[in-house]
Amino acid sequence: MKRLLPLLLILPLAGFRPAPVPPPVYEGGPVRMALVDRDRGTELRSYPAEGQRWVAGERGHRYAVRLYNDSPRRVLVVLSVDGVNAISGEDADPSQTGYVLNPGQRADITGWRKSQDEVAQFVFSSPSGSYASRTGRPDNIGVVGVAVFEEARRWRPEPILRRGLPLPAPAAEAAADASASRIEGYASKSQAPALGTGHGAREQSSVRDTDFERASRSPAQVLQLRYDSARNLRARGILVDSPSRLPREPQAFPNRYVPDPPAR
Repeated sequence: MKRLLPLLLILPLAGFRPAPVPPPVYEGGPVRMALVDRDRGTELRSYPAEGQRWVAGERGHRYAVRLYNDSPRRVLVVLSVDGVNAISGEDADPSQTGYVLNPGQRADITGWRKSQDEVAQFVFSSPSGSYASRTGRPDNIGVVGVAVFEEARRWRPEPILRRGLPLPAPAAEAAADASASRIEGYASKSQAPALGTGHGAREQSSVRDTDFERASRSPAQVLQLRYDSARNLRARGILVDSPSRLPREPQAFPNRYVPDPPAR
């Protein structure tokens, strides 16, 4: 078993709330996923088409992958962006490392993990400017996916988002085989994507390691969201709302950090 690091690092972008009693009933799986336009401060609406869910992004805008754990147990979420594991940078596979969410926790994953203290922001970019293309892996641009694993042992209160240990080597091949049919369709050949996910500016995002025993070798749930420009979505026959007309909820605290003062 991997030794835990002897430090506690706060993750400011991960919300935590205790699980309600009695435990909630969830349908379709323990986790919900959405994309958030961080520059607009809005959760992007998804549209059904071609048997998938589609989101309209805007080039140059930063975004986050928002995860909701609706279950009464901890879960491990392996996050794939454009076919790349968002923590390790490997070609994404369900057997790899991921993020551990506590019961009832909402977490925003804002970038490619560079260390236990930093990420490089997710930014909607051109396909050629995406991290996947720049590292020679352009085939799966335009999709964000998660493979979700439930925990075998009982949960102990640990109110922090953490990184889970990879699945032991003997089980990795079985996990990949069991999930392959559920994560097909990452790349669409019918229309060239107009957006990818770039490797943006660094920002603070602190996590630490924890142990996590998976209840099964195959994921309990696999989700994916396809994203593209609003123009391309309309070309697919998807009626996309204009960003200017998207509702934005009032916020009591719209600014996260202290801005610089005006120049004299």
